[in-house]
Amino acid sequence: MIRTFTEVKNALASGDTVVRILEGYLAQIESTKNLNAFLEVFEESARKKAEEVDQKIKDGTAGRLAGMVIGLKDNLCYEGHKVSAASKILEGFESLYTATAVQRLLDEDAILIGRLNCDEFAMGSSNENSAFGPVINPLGENRVPGGSSGGSAAAVAAGCCTAALGSDTGGSIRQPASFTGTVGFKPTYGRISRYGLIAYASSFDQIGPFTNDVADAALLTEIMAGPDDFDSTASTQPVDSYSSFSEKKASKVAVIKESFETEGIDPEVKAQTEAIIEQLKADGHEVEFVSFPYLEYMVPTYYVLTTAEASSNLSRFDGVHFGYRSSDAKGVEQTYKKSRSEGFGPEVQRRIMAGTFVLSNEYYDSYYTKGQKVRRVLQDKTNEILKDFDFILLPTTPTTAFELNAVSDPISMYLQDIYTVHANLTGNPAISLPIGKHSNGLPFGIQIIGQHFEEQHLFSFSNQLMKTETTA
Repeated sequence: MIRTFTEVKNALASGDTVVRILEGYLAQIESTKNLNAFLEVFEESARKKAEEVDQKIKDGTAGRLAGMVIGLKDNLCYEGHKVSAASKILEGFESLYTATAVQRLLDEDAILIGRLNCDEFAMGSSNENSAFGPVINPLGENRVPGGSSGGSAAAVAAGCCTAALGSDTGGSIRQPASFTGTVGFKPTYGRISRYGLIAYASSFDQIGPFTNDVADAALLTEIMAGPDDFDSTASTQPVDSYSSFSEKKASKVAVIKESFETEGIDPEVKAQTEAIIEQLKADGHEVEFVSFPYLEYMVPTYYVLTTAEASSNLSRFDGVHFGYRSSDAKGVEQTYKKSRSEGFGPEVQRRIMAGTFVLSNEYYDSYYTKGQKVRRVLQDKTNEILKDFDFILLPTTPTTAFELNAVSDPISMYLQDIYTVHANLTGNPAISLPIGKHSNGLPFGIQIIGQHFEEQHLFSFSNQLMKTETTA
């Protein structure tokens, strides 16, 4: 089973073809259908692209990603292909254009293999909110893969594609990466264009990769990153060579003290994270515990602000312009009410209602304005820490993957994101590395947060850490 791009290139160098590599992935998708990771497999367009890439390889004109097979989270647009954000309200909708990040991968001869299941409109931490049923974690019977990009994480972990794209609003790449033993990366806010990503919360969302090694995540980010005329929030900062790892050097690492004092952190997650800290010290890195006294405010702040943005963003799905329309509706008002009530699932409705409340005239200052002020405090404190340190280290998740239907209370589910929302609130790049293994046999991730637009340093340090842990 080919799991990394290095293995793809080695196979091609040994005489294999992109078509045969693709067929191997298609066979693996078929054999793992029980995971419910794929909502649709793009067999026809993927085979056509694979044949084109094989010809380009013969001609010596192939792009940097020739032979890499990539899955797309079902909230990324790909012209001529369906996209639904795993929601009934976009039933049968076909995209008229391709997302910028996706187009940049196609331009480098990546093959897109299918669209991947996710929590509806990227709202969830377990992939149980999809209108098309939950995704199963390939590493544990009856376990969730995390969310919202659970299908992307499961597909990469199960060897159904070389890499997959997800979106990260509050941990939706890093949390499922932790649960599935994959590498999950969220770039600096604005590093990758959001054009063609179906929005959940526009000031939080970022597209990023799932891979089986750091090198693939760095390469994909490097290719997708950069300014975009279609997205005014995409940064014009120059894109470094993320895939060229810098020489090993001692780094200064801050560990958030409060992350080890959280109720609900698994003792083994805590102990192994502490062991990694000791290993970093032994390798010559300077590691210090620092206080970040706002941990308990981060999840509430995140949900106040993201539900407000979701309420605004999702108002366009009305049963009138496109997507699902209730067949029972009579008149304009009923069309809005019935189409949205029938088209959106319970969690999406819950967040739209919460966001509408937060933005209401009577409560705007009490919730939304205050949430923005708290966000600024969190950003300032994070910047203060990163003035003295290169990176912040903490667990990605407090536990390993939980069982399906094990978390039924919405608040308990929201607290699954306690360690990951930090980087979305502050806009910092963050990565989850699969270097923890619990006695229950399931993996968990260690999270590294970097300085804004310092992806190159973050990838280099992550690569060092992965190599150290695999040889330790």
